[in-house]
Amino acid sequence: MAYDEGPGFATSLQPLPGGASGETFLAGAGGDHTVLRLYAARSAARGPLAPEVDAAVLDLVRGVLPVPRVLEVRRGDPGADLPGLLVTSHLPGERLSEVLPELDGAGLHQVGEQLGVLAGRLGLAVQPRAGRFTDRRLVAEEPLPSLDRLLDAAAPALPDGLAAALGPVVDDAEDLLAGEARRVLVHGDLNPPNVLVERSTLEVTGLVDWEFAHAGGPWEDLGNLLRHAGDPVLREAVLAAYASIVPGVPEDVEARAEAADLAALIDLAGRADGTGPCLRATALLARAAGWTLGPGGA
Repeated sequence: MAYDEGPGFATSLQPLPGGASGETFLAGAGGDHTVLRLYAARSAARGPLAPEVDAAVLDLVRGVLPVPRVLEVRRGDPGADLPGLLVTSHLPGERLSEVLPELDGAGLHQVGEQLGVLAGRLGLAVQPRAGRFTDRRLVAEEPLPSLDRLLDAAAPALPDGLAAALGPVVDDAEDLLAGEARRVLVHGDLNPPNVLVERSTLEVTGLVDWEFAHAGGPWEDLGNLLRHAGDPVLREAVLAAYASIVPGVPEDVEARAEAADLAALIDLAGRADGTGPCLRATALLARAAGWTLGPGGA
């Protein structure tokens, strides 16, 4: 896989906000900037080919979605204790999560339309089968676990009683999603911290952090997006734009999206790492189950 030559050795590295890995940096070389991603610590668990997978995904969607250009990619070498590396161009804009609280109704509608289009374009990227990508061919060879298996794995980390309360919710979700055979490219973390916008124009300039990309159900990214779209204006704009892109959207698409998003919520809550996303996921799961969290979330 050949890529353009990078801008040279970075003279400075500045950690970038957002993302759970803490392994992404703004790299400076002269007057140019690039983004450097090191696949160490938590990311190393994805295996030495993870940088090549992420690079291939970016190449696949470039021109259809606003993503950075791949400049350099190196697979990891666990035997030599060398992490993998991915260098991309630096996209302009700010994290939408920083801009969103300042927007009025018109701004929320404008941003919501663009988010719906992003989710819709992903929903049209049909894949032959569901699964995780294991190499640059982007063939889904590693099956995705069922909701039941995810819940079983997360149960020890959840507050006592929550896993049992979620059992009927998971069963209903699997019944609702069982008839959907279509599989598409899923970003896996489509929400405001991973969307870049130009503050003055509210134009979406980037969709970043593709480490959770996989082939999955058509409502997964929409569910993740709607989870973070609490404002009715933003939510309705997302849904309308999505329906304008994806043909045959069912009337119960919101319920399907919520059901599809359960996998991401269970995975987040099961990490039990005390971070904001983990705690919010646990609270949302408790709400879905009609279950009350005790003091301190226990």
